[in-house]
Amino acid sequence: MSQTSRPKAATPWPAPRVETEDLPAPRLEAELAVVELELPAKRRWGMPALTLGGASVLLLGLAGVESFDIVTDAFARSPVLGGAALAIAATGFGMIGLGFWRELAALAALRGVDRLRTGLASTDGKIRARAAREWLKELPEGPALLPAINAINDPDAILSLLRSGPAAALRNQADALGRAAALQSVAGIAAMPSPGLAALFVAWRGLRLIRQIAALHGLRPGIFATIGLLRRTALSAGAVAGVEIATNTAAHAFLSSGLIQQFAGEMAGAGVAARRMLVLARAATVACSPVPGD
Repeated sequence: MSQTSRPKAATPWPAPRVETEDLPAPRLEAELAVVELELPAKRRWGMPALTLGGASVLLLGLAGVESFDIVTDAFARSPVLGGAALAIAATGFGMIGLGFWRELAALAALRGVDRLRTGLASTDGKIRARAAREWLKELPEGPALLPAINAINDPDAILSLLRSGPAAALRNQADALGRAAALQSVAGIAAMPSPGLAALFVAWRGLRLIRQIAALHGLRPGIFATIGLLRRTALSAGAVAGVEIATNTAAHAFLSSGLIQQFAGEMAGAGVAARRMLVLARAATVACSPVPGD
């Protein structure tokens, strides 16, 4: 009896197979693509600036209208009384206008530092020389270096001359101001009756140090310019942090230890405050100096 062969059932899965590729095979990780994000444009006037500006316009505008009515009524009564009222109003508004003008000039001077820093960082010799001459005109010893700047054709030589000359002199003077502020911080903390007053004194002394260094570089910051200068100093603190961080951390760890505090009390905190004054002086110098990499 013949036996018929049955067909084999198909397997439910494919048979194994080997895939080969040409060598060398590419790396598994993909190259990181540089993604440039387009951030939205920053608003020129924020909520605080708009609120303060609107309040100033209202106060000064209404005060001007009221002053005009007062002066007009005074002239109607007597020419002498009207002249006195006009002189008082003109003096008051003149002083307010002078304050606004000085504040705008201080803000413009801060922007001028950024403009000069950009010019000195340029690789174009003419742009760098023009920025160097513009900065030297603002310094007392600057005119003596103008002939040397005019005779140099190498942009790197111009920057080296500025770093070794006026920038180094300003840095040394700023360091001297920082040391004086550090000594005053130690004496002030020792004389203050409470830690709160000591903290206020250190904050005031640090703010005064920043203004002194700004004046050393030819800046006369007002209220808003001081706020901008504080922001710049906080940003430039990162430039000196790499040099000062180890020393500052070691001083803080040593002066804040339990043994030192047991024998010296509040003087440990005074030592840390003094060290921070020195770092603050360096940061303020970087913020106020237009010389890049100084």
